Amino acid sequence: MRDNMSCFQQLRQELRQLEALFPKDHERFRVESASLDEVTCIFVSPNDDTFVIHCNINENYPHSSPMWFSESEDPVVSAAIENLSNVSGAANLLIRLMKQLATSLCNMYNVPVHPDILKLDTPTEQQNGEESSESEDDGMDSDLNEDVDEEDHFEMDEVTSEKDKKKEEDEDIETENLIVLERLKMNQRRDYLKGAVSGSVQATDRLMKELKNVFRSDSLKRGIYSVELVNDNLYDWNIKLQGVDPDSALYADLMVLKQKEGRDFILLNMTFKENFPFDPPFVRIIAPIINGGYVLGGGAICMELLTKQGWSSAYTIEAVIMQISATLVKGKARINFNANKTPAVRNPHNQYSLARAQQSFKSLVQIHEKNGWFTPRKEDG
Repeated sequence: MRDNMSCFQQLRQELRQLEALFPKDHERFRVESASLDEVTCIFVSPNDDTFVIHCNINENYPHSSPMWFSESEDPVVSAAIENLSNVSGAANLLIRLMKQLATSLCNMYNVPVHPDILKLDTPTEQQNGEESSESEDDGMDSDLNEDVDEEDHFEMDEVTSEKDKKKEEDEDIETENLIVLERLKMNQRRDYLKGAVSGSVQATDRLMKELKNVFRSDSLKRGIYSVELVNDNLYDWNIKLQGVDPDSALYADLMVLKQKEGRDFILLNMTFKENFPFDPPFVRIIAPIINGGYVLGGGAICMELLTKQGWSSAYTIEAVIMQISATLVKGKARINFNANKTPAVRNPHNQYSLARAQQSFKSLVQIHEKNGWFTPRKEDG
């Protein structure tokens, strides 16, 4: 336990040193964000090009080296990151790795190593320097030890507080969903090590947060909807929408569907691109066949917020799901019980598919870009 605490304290000291030396407006090397799990830094080239580099810190740091990656395809950045993987042993300290990274990038871009980069030092080396100068005064040593003891207690309280907070958050999530989150993290580490990373760091981080919030949601726990990833793909969600307005005709249809087919939900599919959350997800209905409710051919949904013009990166996935539910009811959606009785070969409109949904949605967007969107009265929402 003490060893784990000392590791946390060491890491916190390193993070503070990095943030102090490299603020967000530094001319050459910036620390954009820093936590116990991840550090995001930015290197500014002589041409003022910026390269974002991420560092994932493992739970058993510093006994295992952090993982480094960048979305940039710049060969210089790739080479600098690759060199970090060759570092082992005592040099695994984040400070030393960060110093090597920044120094390598400066050298490769033929610019002088910034003085602040040269100031990077490990806490151990700093402590040795301080001890040599402080040994002249025993009284100062005593005061320093008291300060260090107080800081250690403060650090331990902070670490304990963060652990307690995470534990409380996890307690709000069902065990089976916690297993899903852990499996996703393991898959991401595996793909990174294999060099087979899909999507983007930005989209993956946001989707992991969205999924965790969904698993923690009261609406999910009350059975209004449920979420399942397709083949553990964080970018491909199947959503069972069960909670619609109980006074609506659609709700009555779902009750009939339950009696006839044993299911009382509308199955939605939601896919995300690597530039999420700045672009909206693509949403379509898989089943059952719906008439009305602003549902287009192929199962696409006519909603402005699902277009680039109407989308905002601040929207949460749960908010989108609940808005879809409201839109279906508002559009007087009804289940077409006769659709499955007519072979799709004879009537292709009775079949939903991704290709048809995408084509219908594309045509819809083109029409509305030309003619604008209808703005409902305030009393209509």
